[in-house]
Amino acid sequence: QVQLVESGGGLVQAGESLRLSCTASGNIFNINTMNWYRQAPGKQRELVVSLPRDGNTYYAESMRGRSTISTLDGKNTLTMWLQLNSLKPEDTAVYYCNIRDLYMSEYWGQGTQVTVSS
Repeated sequence: QVQLVESGGGLVQAGESLRLSCTASGNIFNINTMNWYRQAPGKQRELVVSLPRDGNTYYAESMRGRSTISTLDGKNTLTMWLQLNSLKPEDTAVYYCNIRDLYMSEYWGQGTQVTVSS
């Protein structure tokens, strides 16, 4: 089992930045892929960025060039950040961190609201 706790959302104006964080604890040794998703009101959840343990980072076109994922391995935790820059009103959504392990189990954070005003 992996537990994910998110923080960092908020209300910003268009053009500003936010950094979201997600701390994973528990059985983090089998993590295979670290991801961020978002879900806007009335829309399906969509992938923002995917970072495999071994492989290239994938950024969704909508956030490419405006977002950066980074991670830090601790002794018993793993923290992943999502830096969001040049935010637009259409970036308003609940952002979720997500982890998939080597056995294809999937874990989600509780979500953090990002609201961008025009």
